[in-house]
This record gives sequence, structure tokens and C-alpha cells, in this order.
Amino acid sequence: MSHAWEEDTREAYSSGLLVFHVYCDGKNIQEHDRAPASQLLLSGFVSSLAASYAGKTILNYFYGVRAWHILHGIPWWLERAEMDTTLRAADKLTPPTSKKKQRRPYTPDFISALHQHLVLTDPLDAAVYACLTTCFYASAHLGKFTVRRLDSFDSNKSITRKNLSHDQDPGGNKVTVLHIPKTKTSQIEGEDVFWAKQDGLTDPDAALANHLTVNNPLDDHHLFSYLQKKGARSVWQPLTKTKFLERVKKAALAASLDPLQGHGIRIGSILEYLLRGMPFDVMKSKGRWRSDAFLMYLQKHAVIMAPYIQAESAVHEAFVRYTMPPVC
Repeated sequence: MSHAWEEDTREAYSSGLLVFHVYCDGKNIQEHDRAPASQLLLSGFVSSLAASYAGKTILNYFYGVRAWHILHGIPWWLERAEMDTTLRAADKLTPPTSKKKQRRPYTPDFISALHQHLVLTDPLDAAVYACLTTCFYASAHLGKFTVRRLDSFDSNKSITRKNLSHDQDPGGNKVTVLHIPKTKTSQIEGEDVFWAKQDGLTDPDAALANHLTVNNPLDDHHLFSYLQKKGARSVWQPLTKTKFLERVKKAALAASLDPLQGHGIRIGSILEYLLRGMPFDVMKSKGRWRSDAFLMYLQKHAVIMAPYIQAESAVHEAFVRYTMPPVC
């Protein structure tokens, strides 16, 4: 049953469970009164964290206790409306210091500036830049293109060179396709991400070709593995998220830019494609969202919507021509 939760989710839940037991120890709650946890105990636990922790953190801790019950077959009986109200109140009491600043998006200009401070003949830099440009134009999570730790690479879950392929439509438009063997929402079949050649320094095809020339990972290696000196020889090492962000931060500082968070890559990709005029439903499909959750990532709403709200909108005219049948 533990495999029902992803590794990072289990880690977050285990932290919540630890905090729950510390709370119970402080209140002298006996072991047999902690499971099944009563409504009063859980409400008290959530209330004790309110105004000190972010609402989302408290929610994760709460669900960690719930997962602990489920995993051990312990009944979980709560008055849902009351508990939901308590959790909403805790979210509203999130202290200002715990509120994350809005993530700033990567842009092609920002990526081009990083390019000037990366040495693409260097194995690490070649892998980092290929990963960055590929992730950006594939609208993918950075975590899908890197590994958490050096020992966490698994060819059955992570991207490898053999997962890379090419395709084109009847009109000759070429795309590069990368199959992710396993994702949170597609555990069995995995998902495909894809991108096309771009103009300028941020072209993901050129960056990937350079990486494959410099590092040349084997088919069963992580796609963005890079050569690392180990004594007298070089070995392939999978690119970790930590190493990626560390190198990008260093390049950003060298370019006199503020370093951005990794999630800003996906946010920036969404904005870039929408600003180019990509329809919202197409972006939703490309980003592999099963709901409209991607709308929460949008920034610069006014600029994105500008073509649609003009008095004489070319977008509207094109839509009418597409949807209305021709007059005979």
C-alpha cells in the first residue's frame, strides 16, 4: 500500500506524522488514544499549528496522519465539514513569513543570458543547458528531467536516452518526443513530452545535440547524464535537481541576474506559448493537465488576453471563420 504514494509525498507525510507525535507527547496523549485519532485530537493538532505554519504545510501534516491510519488499517472517522472548516481557518491564518513569493517565470531572454556564462564544451554545463532548454520548450517539470539523488536513478521510472525519438506531421513539421516511463498521474503507461526546433541560442535541439556529443550517455543511462572525473577515469553521473539549480544560480549571478526557482521554467514555458498565441486548450493538452489547474500558473493575464478583447479582434475573426460553415 505504501507504493500508492510517491517518494516525495511519503517524505512530507512522515514529517507530519513526527510533528503529530511530538504534539501528542507534549499533551501526554497515550498511544492508544492517538489511533484512531479523534475529532477533538485532530482539531487540536491543526489548531496548534495555525498561525505558525503555512496552511498547505498543515494540510500535508494532517494528510500524513490520515495516510498512517489507512496504511495500518485503522478507522478514520471524522466530521468532514467541521474538519474542512478548521483546515480552511488554518490556511487563512498562514503567517506572512510563510507565504511564498510568486514564482518568477523563465524567459528566452533569461535563458540566453545564462548561455553566455555556461561553457558548453564542459560536460556538466552541456547537460545543464540541454536540460534547461528541453524542459522549457517541453513545458515539463524540472523534477521529471533530473533525479533527486545520485542513487535514485531508475531506468524504469526516469528518462533515458532510449526514451528519445523523433516524429513529424503530414506537413513536415518535425517534433522531438521524450517518453517519461512513470508519472504521478500515469503510473503504468507513462507520458510523452515533446518540443520543436527553435530559433536562436535557446534552441533545445541544438543544446541536446551538443550534450549528446560532449557526454554521449548510453541508451540505458539517464538522458542528461554527464561525465565526471573519478580518479583516473571518467564515469557518467545522472543530473540531480540540486546540481542543476546550483549551476544555473551560479550562471545567473555571473550574468548579474536574480536566480529563479526551478518551477519558474514550467511557468515561463506556459507564458511563452500563450503569448505566441497558442490556444488555452492546446496549452492544456501540451502541458498534460487533466483539469484547468494550469490557469493558476498564469501571469501577465492582461497581455495574454489582449488579442482576444480588442474591439476588432483578429483572433475572433479567425475563430468565426473556423467555426462557421461557408455560405453557399
